Amino acid sequence: MALLDLNLRLALDSFELNVSDTLALEGITAVFGHSGCGKTTLLRIIAGLERRATGRVSFDGDAWQDGPGYQARAAHQRAVGYVFQDARLFDHLDVAGNLGYAARRAHRSSAALSTQAVADALDLAPLMERRCATLSGGERQRVALARAILVAPRLILMDEPLASIDGRRKREIMPYIARLPHDFGIPV
Repeated sequence: MALLDLNLRLALDSFELNVSDTLALEGITAVFGHSGCGKTTLLRIIAGLERRATGRVSFDGDAWQDGPGYQARAAHQRAVGYVFQDARLFDHLDVAGNLGYAARRAHRSSAALSTQAVADALDLAPLMERRCATLSGGERQRVALARAILVAPRLILMDEPLASIDGRRKREIMPYIARLPHDFGIPV
């Protein structure tokens, strides 16, 4: 079981986020709250995308950020897969190209995290030659999930990955998300 240790603060104009907790990450862990309470900001801090936060972010004893004078680890060095609300795919590439891009940036090698294994787990084989601009919202989010897995992260962060798709597509994608920790051994 992985531990995420957070003791951080971010003060913006009319908003302040203070988090002090250690989370035991196994399976899927959810952060919830009303709109504007800082959920996305918290995920961005953990991922290393929000550099104005102060304090500590540590994953399994590996300090990613640790107070004044500490050189915070850059986002690409944190071994985090991130699935945004919008898929953020490279529309000029096909699905295979998007997955290949992620696989080339993998933080570690694993047979379970091969492009073929991930594509099979997310039913992407029929889509591999399609341009991402032609995919439905649900298909785009499945490709985004695959990209997050293929970087071989130690942790996957998801920022409302189903917010922009309809109810039927949400029901299609939920089983894939539910299986991620079991199939790939990565906490979400």
